[in-house]
Amino acid sequence: MSSTPLTHLSASGVAVWLDDLSRPLLTSGGLADLVCERSVVGVTTNPTIFAGAISGSDAYDTDLRALALEGVSVDAAITRLTTDDVRAALDVLAPVLEATGGQDGRVSIEVDPRLAHDTEGTVAQAAELARTIDRPGLLVKIPATVEGLDAITRTIAAGISVNVTLIFSIERYRAVIDAYLTGLERAHAAGHDLASLRSVASFFVSRVDTAVDPLLDASDDPRAAGLRGTIALANARRAYQVYLETLASERWTALAALGAHPQRPLWASTGVKDPALPDTLYVDALVADGTVNTMPRVTLEAVADHGTTHDDATDTITPAIEDALDRLALLRDVGVDLDAVTDTLEREGVAKFAASWEDLLATVATSLSPTASQEDTP
Repeated sequence: MSSTPLTHLSASGVAVWLDDLSRPLLTSGGLADLVCERSVVGVTTNPTIFAGAISGSDAYDTDLRALALEGVSVDAAITRLTTDDVRAALDVLAPVLEATGGQDGRVSIEVDPRLAHDTEGTVAQAAELARTIDRPGLLVKIPATVEGLDAITRTIAAGISVNVTLIFSIERYRAVIDAYLTGLERAHAAGHDLASLRSVASFFVSRVDTAVDPLLDASDDPRAAGLRGTIALANARRAYQVYLETLASERWTALAALGAHPQRPLWASTGVKDPALPDTLYVDALVADGTVNTMPRVTLEAVADHGTTHDDATDTITPAIEDALDRLALLRDVGVDLDAVTDTLEREGVAKFAASWEDLLATVATSLSPTASQEDTP
């Protein structure tokens, strides 16, 4: 593989994951190409990605016709389609899983977003997804809602690896870390091999700037303008500091001695929404060893073309932590309540994924209808 910003990013200790999955990407060999040519070592999915993939492509039509003839429910059809795609992606990434000792080669699938506030339902579906997909590289995605925290602990305790998603605030991130560590402690007590468990904590980035910048624009404080486009990075860098503090704790040291692996911070929502900002900002400025950056395809290609990670492996997080803390303090001073912003972002994130799922249900329901089946019959 030729030397590119993506190879340098990998050399800096950042795992490059793709935030996208579709049947055409799998059947065309496109995912395998990204592994070979773009340093991709993992894949994340979410309800919006699946909704776009299934409703926007005819690649699923044959399966949908077969499912219609079987008479399966809409929910069962969606489960079949999405788990088949995830299993296929895991098979493509199996060599990466082996080469990295299980660190990468991972693919995530989210529990039904309508279960975001249902602990018992989340635990049950996480176990069902793990049984259905039946691949060692699977990460079951569980949202970091209040109700999701206990589900995270119980899923880890059952020996299932987890991608915790929709994390926006430092306070909730601390709670996610505690949920993971508690899950590991319970898994050990239950006799599970901690070395087989993996987890990432998906800390959302760009949506923070999207929400905070209009508040800064509306502020009468002259200092507000200087914070524009910087708070998402400051928030993420503070999260990385919390991660480092966790690794230095006695509680983590005891678990590591039992074979546990750290819950890596994963930078999600890294596509830049504001055209005034560099399109690789949330990748170039969040480089540190032991992290994951999951990128939509357009961001991945932008980084490959003009990312600023160079030959000398660079940490762009830890040297900037003090500046991040100063910016977060100044944000409070200019009257922006970041906690209120992140609470809203969590609610909106849950609602957005649930809406995408409802759209997907409607699309698949139409495809499974008797009328649709008759129209497709020659």
